Amino acid sequence: MSKKRETHTHVKMIGSIVLVLAGLALLVAFLLQGKNVALFHPRGMIAHEQLRLMLVTGGLLLVVAVPTLVLLFSTAWKYRESNHRSMHDPHVRYSKLLAVGMWLIPSTFMALLAFIMWPATHKLEPQKPIAADVKPLTVQVVSLPWKWLFIYPDQNIATINHLQLPVDTPVRLQLTADEMPMSSFWVPNLAGMLYAMTGHSNTLHLIANTPGDYPGSSAEINGAGFAGMKFTARVGSSEDFSRWIDTVRASGRPLDAAEYEKLLKPSENHPGALYSAAETGMYDKVLMKYMDPSGSEGHMHHGAHHE
Repeated sequence: MSKKRETHTHVKMIGSIVLVLAGLALLVAFLLQGKNVALFHPRGMIAHEQLRLMLVTGGLLLVVAVPTLVLLFSTAWKYRESNHRSMHDPHVRYSKLLAVGMWLIPSTFMALLAFIMWPATHKLEPQKPIAADVKPLTVQVVSLPWKWLFIYPDQNIATINHLQLPVDTPVRLQLTADEMPMSSFWVPNLAGMLYAMTGHSNTLHLIANTPGDYPGSSAEINGAGFAGMKFTARVGSSEDFSRWIDTVRASGRPLDAAEYEKLLKPSENHPGALYSAAETGMYDKVLMKYMDPSGSEGHMHHGAHHE
């Protein structure tokens, strides 16, 4: 009779825990309703693949974690000090089968995770170009204190804190920094984050499949203006992109060396700006000004930049 009562108590406790967790999940879902939780609202191919990978990985980890936590709680509850019916038996034999199971189960899940993560890591490599029938768009990104400079070399324009992209078009982002601690470029709705570092050029490929405005920021704490180092990634049709290019070219404000020096001065919550023309080779000059003038390191990075 006592065993039945104890079993019933265990079932009630487990049921209560499940109900509490389900209630918390519903509460979180309600609070986040209509909010752009970027990681869970992918608007590009790379972001979609990353979300799928996170869900698969999280699901596999829960398959291991939930039974383990339930077993831990049940064991602790069963052998609590106030439960005099469950006594420790020092003469219980060592079980080889139990020991093998304790190692085999987590090892199997680790092997399964490795089997999933290995090809996914190579597939989502930031430097890997995205295959498409449309010509890729190149945008050169410079992290400045504390603002983002976007240079469109083929269109010969530039912007501050505004990234305009055509939908369903592969984008090649070249990232560097100038007089700035390491920053992490991130548009979570579209792709993963990648570092922008002084004297180094990183490459991030992404593609946006849904028009809209998506928040971008530095995911790396990099000084006093970190909180305001944000930008908008606006995705529209190819026609919208062409019209926007014409609008920027008509703004009549060129980005020359003098204007660039002004941008190098630290500023917080810097307003957006459009530049009708950008000095030719500006990105390369920013990149090379930190290179060794004697040659070897500069040539190495310069070659990586043009790969």
